[in-house]
Amino acid sequence: MANLNQLRLFRNIHMRGIGGTSMSGIAEMLKHWGFHITGSDDNASELTDKLISRGIPVTIGYDYENLSKASLVVYTAAMRADDPELVRAQQLNIPTVERSDFLGELTKAFEDTICVSGTHGKTTTTSMLSLCFMEAGLDPSIQVGAILKQLNGNSRIGNSEYFILEACEYVESFLSFHPKTEIVLNIDNDHLDYFKNLDNIIQSFEKYVKLLPNDGLLVVNNDDPNCSTLSKCTDAKVVTFGIENNHANFVARNITFNSNGFPTFDVYYNNNFYKTISLSVPGKHNILNALACIATCHCYGIEKQTIAEALKKFTGAHRRYEFVGTLHKNINVFDDYAHHPTEIKAVADATRQKSHNKAWIIFQPHTYSRTKNLLHDFAKALAPFDNIIITDIYAAREKNTYDISAQDLVDEITKIGRKAIYMSDFTDIAEYIKSHAINNDIVLTVGAGTVVNIGPMIVDKQDF
Repeated sequence: MANLNQLRLFRNIHMRGIGGTSMSGIAEMLKHWGFHITGSDDNASELTDKLISRGIPVTIGYDYENLSKASLVVYTAAMRADDPELVRAQQLNIPTVERSDFLGELTKAFEDTICVSGTHGKTTTTSMLSLCFMEAGLDPSIQVGAILKQLNGNSRIGNSEYFILEACEYVESFLSFHPKTEIVLNIDNDHLDYFKNLDNIIQSFEKYVKLLPNDGLLVVNNDDPNCSTLSKCTDAKVVTFGIENNHANFVARNITFNSNGFPTFDVYYNNNFYKTISLSVPGKHNILNALACIATCHCYGIEKQTIAEALKKFTGAHRRYEFVGTLHKNINVFDDYAHHPTEIKAVADATRQKSHNKAWIIFQPHTYSRTKNLLHDFAKALAPFDNIIITDIYAAREKNTYDISAQDLVDEITKIGRKAIYMSDFTDIAEYIKSHAINNDIVLTVGAGTVVNIGPMIVDKQDF
């Protein structure tokens, strides 16, 4: 059970940017623990609707009235320093705290915080691990970066000492946490607008691993050379996993895929057969995610059969190769959050394992800086798809000071000998797919922005 003595000093907490994935989960946990929670956000969403339905007042726009009654204001990192609510809080001498720092205080309240980190795969691995702990009856508290149907949301409040959550490296927010266990899935060159280069990212992960106590646990990917220095940064127990590296503690062998692209594989622990595992999510990357989960669960004493059953039940988190629907002519439409070349490559590899005719990708680049820095890598990652449509860059937190456009990515794809087309209007894209896709094609909408809206447009407006 969480020890909340320090937080009890703040009975009324106002949350600016409450509709964020992590912020909304924190809000639900705090309400469950008896705090009075209010919040505001610039945009309505599925998450703000859910919070309102659960009795948490949410204002779309600015909420000076509830803010003025707060004893603490928690704000998301996306908020600018001159945000009117934050300025008002300062004028009223109400203490403010950034989300990651506040979440770090929450991690202190649990005896055993399990942080899932890495550039790719955090949400899926957190979801897998959560289901295993729930299946084992360990009653964890959970914060996951997407809606998970088994949670009916993105958070869970348990009554144990276990707190499972994603630990994001962006702006080094994970350095605010107090982990007992860390899972490091991989380290890649992302968020270069903040980190500038890969060496800085690796150094940040090294600082993160140094947070572990001596009696803690580090579970790390032995296939990733960027993770190779991490075990030297801690005196905690280190357990490794991999597919290519046979010296890892947990290794997947004898991998096969069914027609849906779902893998079955034998897990070996220290070179001895451990368990045959079947997943209900596609792709080789999910084998690595599952191995990280299995290694962690083993260290926590969860039975092999319980792990296998929980992983089999996991059908994916929201926007992770998620089935949207079927268009006429048996054209299946999927949606994925992938917004980095490595993630798009994983989507391409998973698609290759599925039985289909041609594969379409509708890709919305996410942030100008990422598109500019990784332009050629994006082109190479998109090249395996049979049909490529690029739509406008989703700005997110940025302004286009980078002299980059979606057409630049189309041109880069053309340079490497593949064809791509640029289309801006989502309705035009949906109509183009409906008139050009043929029997047994797969259509994927991919990106971390509004591209998610295209899939329903394709399958709902059917033209028989």
